[in-house]
Amino acid sequence: MHKQFSRKGAKAQRKTTEPRTFFAPSRLCGKAFSRKFAVAVSLVSLLVSWTPALSQNKGARFDPDGSFWLHEQPPNEFSELSAINLNSKRLRRLPSPGLQITDGTTYRFKTLNVKRNNFTFTTVTLRNVSYSFSGRFLKGGVYASTALNDEVPVMEGTLSKYRAGKRLAEAKLQFVYFGGT
Repeated sequence: MHKQFSRKGAKAQRKTTEPRTFFAPSRLCGKAFSRKFAVAVSLVSLLVSWTPALSQNKGARFDPDGSFWLHEQPPNEFSELSAINLNSKRLRRLPSPGLQITDGTTYRFKTLNVKRNNFTFTTVTLRNVSYSFSGRFLKGGVYASTALNDEVPVMEGTLSKYRAGKRLAEAKLQFVYFGGT
């Protein structure tokens, strides 16, 4: 049963009072899918595309959230360096995310890429100084639930220091993990 509806010169629309079915009749198979179905397919494909980003190895989860301290005494150019803090969960027991220096200042991340074999970041500029890092994690797994020795490096890479956009110093460094207390 079909009815005609219109409002003051508006284009007439047909509305059916028959119950709706989720599946399209076979005569519509050649036509585009309904919007609801297209949205559902888009959401599923989006979720599937995110799945590889959640883990580096199939079946092995990677989560290095925590703080990373220098393994050995840094060169003089980086004597102010205290830690690199990855605190994506914003836990109160861990410092704010970014590169922390000894006076307590945190250079927040401007760009950040955290993958097992590709860990890079740049920081915001404070007092005309900024930093960049390019390195990798030496171990996989969920760092917070793994008993990691604070004498064994778990991350290495090259840290660069910039003043007014010009590179002042660069050093290859190793870091140990500290998950907080």
